[in-house]
Amino acid sequence: MQKSKLTLYIFIALVLGVIAGYLYNVYVIDAINSRIHTSHTEIKTVNSSLAGVKDSTGVAYKTLVTQKSKLQGHIKGDESLRDDKLEGFTILSDIFLRLIKMIVAPLVFTTLVVGVAKVGDIKAVGRIGGKTMLLFIAATFVSLLLGMLLVNLFEPGSAMHLALPDSKVTTDINKSALSLKEFINEVFPKSFTEAMAENKILQIVVFSLFFGIGTAAIGEKGEIVIKVLDAIAHVILKITGYVMKFAPFAVFGAIAAVVAKQGLGILSTYASFLSEFYLSLIILWFLIVLGTFFVLRKRAFTLVDNIKDAVLIAFSTSTSEAAYPKVLIELERFGCNNKIVSFVLPLGYSFNLVGSMIYLTFASLFLAQAYNMHLSLGQQITMLLVLMLTSKGVAGVPRAALVVIAGTMAMFNIPEAGLGLLIGIDPLMDMGRSATNVLGNAMATAVVSKWENELN
Repeated sequence: MQKSKLTLYIFIALVLGVIAGYLYNVYVIDAINSRIHTSHTEIKTVNSSLAGVKDSTGVAYKTLVTQKSKLQGHIKGDESLRDDKLEGFTILSDIFLRLIKMIVAPLVFTTLVVGVAKVGDIKAVGRIGGKTMLLFIAATFVSLLLGMLLVNLFEPGSAMHLALPDSKVTTDINKSALSLKEFINEVFPKSFTEAMAENKILQIVVFSLFFGIGTAAIGEKGEIVIKVLDAIAHVILKITGYVMKFAPFAVFGAIAAVVAKQGLGILSTYASFLSEFYLSLIILWFLIVLGTFFVLRKRAFTLVDNIKDAVLIAFSTSTSEAAYPKVLIELERFGCNNKIVSFVLPLGYSFNLVGSMIYLTFASLFLAQAYNMHLSLGQQITMLLVLMLTSKGVAGVPRAALVVIAGTMAMFNIPEAGLGLLIGIDPLMDMGRSATNVLGNAMATAVVSKWENELN
């Protein structure tokens, strides 16, 4: 499939997915959504009544708890039914994402080992790694700061005027921030096969660095290993070409499922928040491309054009991982040396998630505004610094952004129940975050390649 045709097919799939999802929502899912909404409304009423009952051992309290439990059971049943109804759409994206995950781990391992072994010198690996991490830290800080500035400028939550909820109202999201021990567990593998099986990219990167340096250190014997892994990497890249032909079907299924589940009505309900967040992403895109322009000049725009398919795939499937093989291919076509690409890109998927970073400050302060909670400049800067630390190492965690936000909210006494405002629209936000993460990692890789004089 030619590159231009793939872009066209993905775009057509996007449009058809929105249309199919809307029709399916109206004629199939709407009745289920109405029941779920009614149950949620009744639970709010029960929560209000529970807050007014002082004796937690009385009959009235126990009756209300039982009523709430039944309503929660109805919601779970309806949500399960809704998921069953959407299975025809989600199965298309599930197949594609499973195939991508099948490719990513061996692709990272083979390309990174070959790249590091070709660099050869440990000092050179350290130099490239140092430049890469400094760039990622700077990008993370800029993204978080931009989110903080723009949410204060737009104030999307100020119009909501929500009352502080009862302390008993909670969500099912883990609100503990990533501890140092958990971070170390995410970074250092206890088993290489386990890291490969669970697609833990950061752990694969650590093992690959050791393996690549060790391979280079044994001299001629290591050249055999390099040739074998280089050949395997090319085989996997060929498989990637086959898998990408299924991308339009995956895009159709993923978009249709989101629209069918949420309906277009959610766009109007959260129009202000969504539009201002996506405007923030556009500003971040501009800054990323501008920063790259100072290093690559006009070639920065060429790179944006080259990776548009990968960005569309990440946007449609709500995961930047789905675009990884495509980005790797396009960066090498662009002229980046494969030893730089295979080293920088995997690290970026754990430490350079700029789209997720801007969301963290934007969403956290949005919730504070929604509850009319004023956070001083000092508190907001503290939040920014906390997020710089707690956001690392959770790239592979499902709903990672919500987990990090939940932990941050607890530190600043922002009501946990506010996460309910984000859960419904998180898939729509995740699309923009994922696309931005892909752009940021591609640009960072090209910049490091230029700094190392490894850009043809």
